[in-house]
Amino acid sequence: MQEPKGRKFYFVDEAGDDTIFNARGAVIVGGNGVSRTFMVGFAELPDPADAARQLDALRQSLLSDPYLKGIPSLDPSRGKTAAYFHAKDDCPEVRREVFRMLPKFNALVHVAFRRKADLITLARGLHAQGSSMSASNLYDDLVSRVFQSRLHLAEHNEICFARRGKSDRQDALLKALTRSRTRFETRWRVSVSSTISVRSSVPSSEPGLQVIDYYLWSLQRLIERGEDRFFASVADQFGLIIDEDDKRASGAGRYYSAKDPLTLKKIKPLES
Repeated sequence: MQEPKGRKFYFVDEAGDDTIFNARGAVIVGGNGVSRTFMVGFAELPDPADAARQLDALRQSLLSDPYLKGIPSLDPSRGKTAAYFHAKDDCPEVRREVFRMLPKFNALVHVAFRRKADLITLARGLHAQGSSMSASNLYDDLVSRVFQSRLHLAEHNEICFARRGKSDRQDALLKALTRSRTRFETRWRVSVSSTISVRSSVPSSEPGLQVIDYYLWSLQRLIERGEDRFFASVADQFGLIIDEDDKRASGAGRYYSAKDPLTLKKIKPLES
């Protein structure tokens, strides 16, 4: 195992939602505003400060572009693109410019995701046993999976999570990361001495969270809509994509990497 060196910066966000049932217990996956997958991923940025400067310069340039004048999301009073980039809210012209800029940051992206069709079965099984599936546990499990091969590479890992709700879950997130590191140590029979710091923030304060938002959005469009043009523009920055519920070849799920990249032809179709 290589000696850990320096410091690494990770920015973590989610895409999709953890909603499966409505208040009456009916399945609403794939309904209006409810995703069919839930994913968590990180963008490792070699120079977060430089990425922040470039994104800010781009946003200021777009705000002063007369061609874009009058677009609602660019209205400062709305707190959307004028405050920070968010792929779902940004207009196509803005989205195009952000995607053109992303490769300049030399990001490395890892993502793990769950298919809700499989989570329905899991949730019903737990319910039959008098238990329930926790959204926080689902999130923490994906965090643990996505960092499984990263926490031994640097002397210090600085990890910024997009804030979820009002609660401070830093202790729980640190435990999830520690589990990930422990699994790595057990598998490879090594001892990892690197340190981990965890904090939570919002995209308007942390441009790195704007970066991972765009990568996750592109992947979600590919998986849920079969639309790969956004993903194709940044595909080579994805170092690992874990499809936990594609067990056609392995009970551990399907792993896509730079040597075996994700494509529409390879991915298991979502259940309707």
